[in-house]
Amino acid sequence: MAAIGRYFIFLGALFTNREKLSVYYRLIMDECMSIGINSVFIVSIVSTFIGAVTCVQTAYNLVSPLVPLSIISVIVRDSTILELAPTITSIVLAGKVGSSIAGQLGTMRITEQIDALEVIGINSGSYLVLPKIIAGMLMFPLLVTMAAFLSILGGYIAGTFANIITPNDYIEGLRSDFKSFSLIFALIKSVVFAFLITTISAFQGYNVHGGALEVGTASTSAVTNSCIAILAADFLLAQLLL
Repeated sequence: MAAIGRYFIFLGALFTNREKLSVYYRLIMDECMSIGINSVFIVSIVSTFIGAVTCVQTAYNLVSPLVPLSIISVIVRDSTILELAPTITSIVLAGKVGSSIAGQLGTMRITEQIDALEVIGINSGSYLVLPKIIAGMLMFPLLVTMAAFLSILGGYIAGTFANIITPNDYIEGLRSDFKSFSLIFALIKSVVFAFLITTISAFQGYNVHGGALEVGTASTSAVTNSCIAILAADFLLAQLLL
């Protein structure tokens, strides 16, 4: 409970005594490159193979001849958009982005760079952390959208090349009973997960005390706590919105 209380106090301090908005623009663009562009490759690989595996395993469990093959792409579409794309992508990014944020801020703390910012009158939390949060909330929905598309494409490639399903059946399943709210739900989840990952990781790194060993511990805690928060938020959002 004490850690949770310090976390919310940390969040509140981010919005007090902020710098001018023009200062944040360059910082946000830099963080968008770091969080978004540099994560495209790993997200692309993971999401494509997840879609392919989902298609193959769904076909493996489809044993009844009365069930149309188009149901395979329906399952790939719904599971990808509702769960796999936002949640698995966010967990992958928690390991990449979260550990990077915690390690960066932790190193700045133990080398007294954060203390130097405080000495010259800059709100170090707002200056260092707020751009990461905004950039994460901007880039995560784009990465999740890309992940959903590549997962469905991966299922299409795996299904057609392995002669599991014909292209026409796959497209027919994608168009069958599609609910547009699923996309909105996935984007809402991505924004919430982005906020959790960036704030939890920043909190862990910003409050490091000690040396290099403590920075590594903070990075590990950032990833672990972010993954737990993602799964808890995933359940709560599903209960509230679906």
